[in-house]
Amino acid sequence: MRHRIAVVGGGPAGLTFARVLHRHGHPVTVLERDASPDARPPGGTLDLHEGMGQLALNRAGLLAEFQALSRPEGQAMRILDTDGTVLRDWRPRPGDRANPEIDRGQLRDLLLGPLDVRWGRGVTEVVPGTRDGALVRFADGRQETFDLVVGADGAWSRVRRAISSATPHYTGVTLVETSLDDVDTRHPGLARLVGDGSVAVYGVNRALVAQRNSGGHVKVYAQFRTPPDRLSGLDPADVEAVRSGLLDLFDGWAAPVLDLLRHGTAFVQRPLHVLPVSHTWEHVPGVTLLGDAAHLMPPLGVGANLAMLEGSELAESVAAASDPGDLDEAVRVFEERMWERAGRWAEITAAGLERLVSPDPAEAIALFDAVQPS
Repeated sequence: MRHRIAVVGGGPAGLTFARVLHRHGHPVTVLERDASPDARPPGGTLDLHEGMGQLALNRAGLLAEFQALSRPEGQAMRILDTDGTVLRDWRPRPGDRANPEIDRGQLRDLLLGPLDVRWGRGVTEVVPGTRDGALVRFADGRQETFDLVVGADGAWSRVRRAISSATPHYTGVTLVETSLDDVDTRHPGLARLVGDGSVAVYGVNRALVAQRNSGGHVKVYAQFRTPPDRLSGLDPADVEAVRSGLLDLFDGWAAPVLDLLRHGTAFVQRPLHVLPVSHTWEHVPGVTLLGDAAHLMPPLGVGANLAMLEGSELAESVAAASDPGDLDEAVRVFEERMWERAGRWAEITAAGLERLVSPDPAEAIALFDAVQPS
């Protein structure tokens, strides 16, 4: 029996779920609110861990293609003091593929492949327990029913409302993102500063991180503790006003570090929100969640990996379920396993954010030393 399966959201979680199901010969519909794959910038780079994101890609039959696209050298990490002194300079050994980097856009395109994606299908509501299954209502007024609706629609998930009243709360940390293009040609000094991977500078309750993407593109992230309305008076479109505010915030730091902000081309403000550490819900037949929709965490390199691993696990469980009762039980067992693992990672990442954006910058260095291979 072929169950009617839909996944809401075309990010790493939803696409991994769909691609693994597709490999098992099970049809799945991907519902994505964006009008096309290129409707908005795909974001920065991701490091996919051997036992998580890479394992999921292996289940999807895509590991070799990923390895051809990924950048093992992107694992390199340099930490500077605010005066520019190099405190740590870690580089991967030859052949080290524990956490290679891949651009989000490249990963998306790899996962999309032959999938049935309905672009421009924004979901407004999911109603479980109807006679024909879980009812999905769309922004254009249409509706459709499925045997299982998987919410992989991110932090502000519409699907989550069908099974949980939880909403994300602000962590106290805001991130402002900017970027540099063609850095090796236009800003060779900054290219050397960032190196093949990332460079991070930690100060009192603030940090600057720059991360190399492919094609000479560098993403820069300013992180700082602030009330949620600290920058609300600044127009994000006023690039120079935002730049000036950030330069004031990091005043006194080494000039090459501040050049990461001086040469940024645009700024996007992202207050960091999380779901409760132990977010669970009473099981509801016909609806479940993956990734940020289920367990939004600080962005410390785990979220996408967990989401992809979960997507692959749920897909394999769904593919093995032969009747409606089996399907519901498979989802129930998956949720319990997901909650236990995600709860542990939520605690780890919450503690990690406290140390990375801390009154004592030494906390960030100690965290790096604790997790980095010797």
